[in-house]
Amino acid sequence: MKTGIVGLGLIGGSMAIDLKRKGFASEITGVEADSVNAAAALKIGLVDRVTGLEECVRDCDLIIVAVPVGAAVRILPEVLDMFREEEGRAGVCRKTVIDVCSTKEQLAKTVHYHPMRTHYVATHPMAGTEYSGPWAAMPGLFDGRACIICNQEESSPASVHLVEKMYDCLNMRPIYMNAASHDVHTAYVSHISHITSFALALTVLDKEKNEKHIFDLASGGFSSTVRLAKSNADMWVPIFSQNRENLLKVIDTYLDKVNAFRRAIDEFDESGIRSLIEDANRIKRIIR
Repeated sequence: MKTGIVGLGLIGGSMAIDLKRKGFASEITGVEADSVNAAAALKIGLVDRVTGLEECVRDCDLIIVAVPVGAAVRILPEVLDMFREEEGRAGVCRKTVIDVCSTKEQLAKTVHYHPMRTHYVATHPMAGTEYSGPWAAMPGLFDGRACIICNQEESSPASVHLVEKMYDCLNMRPIYMNAASHDVHTAYVSHISHITSFALALTVLDKEKNEKHIFDLASGGFSSTVRLAKSNADMWVPIFSQNRENLLKVIDTYLDKVNAFRRAIDEFDESGIRSLIEDANRIKRIIR
């Protein structure tokens, strides 16, 4: 299986490591717009070679689009156009393309009527860290995590089967849902966490002008809560933009809960504070 990965950052690079290490991919071709990242990916052995998009699509059986979703909306139709050209030349195209982006509905709409739509499988491996770039790639990043496959009924059974095999190789468990539901769920379990972390970081930085105090007083709790604030803006700006409607609803709900704490604290309502905390403790039933 010759595999092409467009975008050699944390997700694309980590997939490259394990797909090659576990024998799924015989050769990995990278596509990377940033020349520094491209050189680093080659130097540390994430990919066998780096080419342009057209050559990658021509030579590979499976194309993984692992760029920020704002770029994926542009690149995905280009890849499917190349598939169509190959079908026109050879009479058949057996290639598959996937994306690994954190939002799905806009991507699904972008290619819904494309003649080669069945060759595309929309996926979202639920794994990551706050770091970015090829240096952040690591083996085992996906072990035991969930992978969402969206709108699989719009993809060919052969493409879905191939992608399921790939994620099984990465030791991920599949969850199937439609793109709209995916975006609602990720707004609650992923996107709001990043907004909260960004807002907390801004709050502390605004209050503590002398940053030395932050590092002197920061405990493990603060560090883990604000960890996501180190995430790359190039990735998260288009996510927030594309998932705008869902995120606005989640933010409103979140602000309601923050205001409930504020009222209880302002009124010295210790029983109210206790009730809010104990209600929140129910999350222990879900997250251990």
